[in-house]
Amino acid sequence: MIMKEVRVILSPEAEEVYKRLNAEAENSKQARMILKAINNKKELIKANIHYGEPIAKNLIPGEYKIKYGATNLFWVELPAFWRMLYMLTNNEQIETSKMLF
Repeated sequence: MIMKEVRVILSPEAEEVYKRLNAEAENSKQARMILKAINNKKELIKANIHYGEPIAKNLIPGEYKIKYGATNLFWVELPAFWRMLYMLTNNEQIETSKMLF
């Protein structure tokens, strides 16, 4: 069995939030805590793409189906009542997890 490389790609909105958290991290303990959790969860997802809790297909928001072509969706709990959503796509030899906040 050939193992696929896993890449984590942030959606444009998630990238914006990630950059904001990085900018705030120097002065905000909560931003540092959330950022650290996101980075840890990214590594866990790379190691096991099914790490998160699956969301039933009929509960995937229509907006995500249209905007991202989501056919699957997983959620991961973060500190301070934050949640991270991700979906899996298959690009031939790379399994991609797209993260949404």
